[in-house]
Amino acid sequence: MSQDPLVIFMPSGKRGRVPAGTPVLTAARQLGVDLDSVCGGRGICSKCQIAPAYGEFSKHGVTVEADALSDWNKVEARYDEKRGLKSGRRLGCQAQIMKDVVIDVPPESQVHKQVVRKAATARKIIMDPATKLYYVEVAEPDMHEPSGDLERLAQALEDQWGLKDVAADLHILREVQPVLRKGGWKVTVAVHRGLHDNRPRIMEIWPGFYEAGIYGLAIDLGSTTIAAHLCDLVDGRVLASAGVMNPQIRFGEDLMSRVSYVMMNPGGDREMTGAVREAINTLTREIAAEAGVDTGAIMEAVFVCNPIMHHLLLGIDPVELGQAPFALATANSLTLNAREMDLDAMNAAARVFVLPCIAGHVGADAAAVALSEEPHKSEDLVLMVDVGTNAELLLGNKDQVLACSSPTGPAFEGAQISAGQRAAPGAIERVEIDLETREPRFKVIGCDLWSNEDGFTEAVGDGGITGICGSGIIEAVAEMRMAGIVDPSGLIGSAEQTGSARCIPEGRTHSYLLHDARAEGGPLIAVTQGDIRAIQLAKSALYAGARLLMDKMGVDGVDRVVLAGAFGAHISPKHAMVLGMIPDADLDRVTSAGNAAGTGARIALCSVAARADIEKVVRRIHKVETAVEPRFQEHFVAANAIPHATAPFAKLAAAVPLPQVSFNTGGGDGTDGGRRRRRRG
Repeated sequence: MSQDPLVIFMPSGKRGRVPAGTPVLTAARQLGVDLDSVCGGRGICSKCQIAPAYGEFSKHGVTVEADALSDWNKVEARYDEKRGLKSGRRLGCQAQIMKDVVIDVPPESQVHKQVVRKAATARKIIMDPATKLYYVEVAEPDMHEPSGDLERLAQALEDQWGLKDVAADLHILREVQPVLRKGGWKVTVAVHRGLHDNRPRIMEIWPGFYEAGIYGLAIDLGSTTIAAHLCDLVDGRVLASAGVMNPQIRFGEDLMSRVSYVMMNPGGDREMTGAVREAINTLTREIAAEAGVDTGAIMEAVFVCNPIMHHLLLGIDPVELGQAPFALATANSLTLNAREMDLDAMNAAARVFVLPCIAGHVGADAAAVALSEEPHKSEDLVLMVDVGTNAELLLGNKDQVLACSSPTGPAFEGAQISAGQRAAPGAIERVEIDLETREPRFKVIGCDLWSNEDGFTEAVGDGGITGICGSGIIEAVAEMRMAGIVDPSGLIGSAEQTGSARCIPEGRTHSYLLHDARAEGGPLIAVTQGDIRAIQLAKSALYAGARLLMDKMGVDGVDRVVLAGAFGAHISPKHAMVLGMIPDADLDRVTSAGNAAGTGARIALCSVAARADIEKVVRRIHKVETAVEPRFQEHFVAANAIPHATAPFAKLAAAVPLPQVSFNTGGGDGTDGGRRRRRRG
């Protein structure tokens, strides 16, 4: 008898089998997927739009065929005719699941909108942008000294501002005569001179004195999220920040899954390039509208991204990055035309600057962290950790800087977790467990109260508690270890072993119950043994990368640790250390740099000199390739323990209780040497 079709929803990663013919909206509700609908499934509201993905998905073990969903019906056709559906979209209330399928739920179709936690941090930047405004007075035409209007404009720029040999594209040539005459021969021009430009180039021209301003975008293009900061190119102020989920998630949660998709599906790279460029255009329009800025005044964009995202943004096949020797098409920084990249939600002449990559698996985002945090100028030995689905690490000081990447996977983002979800209102983001009673309390995104405080239920509102995000699961596991609910090997004890009725049986293992709202029709949120294993794998990869850099540097410790990215801003140093995600250090020497990659992008946006500096710095950073280092696996295995099997973590032990329990035995005290109990017949 054939199995029911498997449906996998992205970006949540939730999956399940449903009978053939089940509407996508029905399947989403059955599996607890965040898919909106207000019209009762009549195909009127369009809130339940979804995007099916087709092809072979090796990570999920499925091949999605063209007929995985039912054909368009009359309701969808009518809606498309009257209001229009984006290419590739379906209505979840109408499309039926016929075969195995991977379905992306776009941000606008999610009830609880995703929170992209990469806000701009305050930073003093010396302004030296590539694009600047110049007000000039241009000589009028003279029959006795014939010359073109463009040539006299160029001469005015040279005489009044020292800009020599100015160039202009065809669209400026079309505009220059009417604008000069409208302005009475007084005009303002935007001129770009970037790191790779031999000549200054006129980008835009306005009659008279132009006061509305010019703007640029600093974009951190991650494998999970895309975060953008709209900045004033005159004074560097951040006018607005916004973010969206990277739509490429439907092709694979981690980078290697996306490379695999390209390998198995001809044209898959073009699909992903188109998807991410469309998302960037949409994000640009939204952030400009929020700031009240005309998109035509956006003159520049700076991108930082990992190498695979770098190639997919540029429309380069990333397959070479999926296999040794992990060759980049180019490691240098680039200056490109925005329209050449289909980025049409900005000025027609806008320029795009992409920071240099360090190596095949350490990208422009790591270069941006180096630009922001300057490890190459540090007197002490600093470890910088930027964690996403792929962790990038820098270790060094003014004498030497090493770099590596580590495949942590999406568990830190809440994916691959039983009740996991991306950061959104209703998701548990903070957890504390009482060391005596072993009772938990938690906070959810969108509410300032703890779960045991008066008014919590009312404050959470109708949306309720929906799941647990990355910061929540990390704190939960660390708290369970400190409370003696999880032993150093990662095993969850039984109720008898831990003294907590919240440790409930689940097959041959146990789970720790955080929240149970099933009686009210809500979810059961527990930390399962599988969740612990997913976090162990992720944190082991992270620690192993750091330990490998320490080996290469010839040291056993670091002076300080800097946590970068959304992870660094939302995870306490204590919980990171208890898990063994980072090497042992004094807790007051573990700090957060916020969105350091985004800050680096803003510095590059506002300073041509900074672009030149980072180009030189990255060539001095030595890349360590974890994929071919024999000791990586050794470090990875030792790091599976919480916090570690062999490293003493003496500084942590002096500050935090770590009960020496073992649940691999009958009594939980480790007296039988860790042997498993024989099952009774």
